[in-house]
Amino acid sequence: MQSFKPVLPFSRRTAALLACATFLSAAHAATPADTLAGFTTQAGTAAVAARGQEFFTKNHGREWTCSSCHGAVPTQTGKHASTGKPIGPLAPAFNAERFTDKAKIDKWFRRNCNDVVGRECTPSEKADLLSWLISIKP
Repeated sequence: MQSFKPVLPFSRRTAALLACATFLSAAHAATPADTLAGFTTQAGTAAVAARGQEFFTKNHGREWTCSSCHGAVPTQTGKHASTGKPIGPLAPAFNAERFTDKAKIDKWFRRNCNDVVGRECTPSEKADLLSWLISIKP
């Protein structure tokens, strides 16, 4: 019986390097400042924290505002307006996981902006909001 030989043989060293690269790319998370820089670049204009705070509290013609679920103070645990599910603090200084995972950031901005504004938020709106949230310190 013949032994199986892979079509593209990998050395142990190549396999170890691939494993390390996969681990490092998964382990490297963006910081909220990195995320803000990306939104600011996309927007092509500087973020304004005061506009972000106004966006958070303002009614945009829909049933909910950002604060409907995240609470008037985004430093505390909020509660989903219809399900009652707890939502961790939105301000990064009070929740270290906030705005560090691009896939989650994109997912939640898409969902929440649709609920609050009825469309996707613009990069400028995202930058303003994140600028304000980053400015909130303990």
